[in-house]
Amino acid sequence: MNRMVKIAVVSAFIGLAACGGKGDDSLGDNVSQAYDNKADALDAMADNTSNEAASDALENKADALRAEGDRKEDAIDAADVNAAAVNSATVNAM
Repeated sequence: MNRMVKIAVVSAFIGLAACGGKGDDSLGDNVSQAYDNKADALDAMADNTSNEAASDALENKADALRAEGDRKEDAIDAADVNAAAVNSATVNAM
């Protein structure tokens, strides 16, 4: 009986590991898109201002938001690799 439980648990982990990359890609894209939308709004504000310094500051902030969104997207995608390693270590520990 103990062997069958182990086989069932290993099968479940293998199933989770096989589909692990699908969900985080979508989540990462959503996070990046949210930051990009905020940056687009700042760019629009920069385009509508007549103050050159304020316009440059808004564009710099928009660039920083896009970079942060990309960084967070990469972190979410990289988390899948870590999840696979954890699943692998758990299966090997059995």
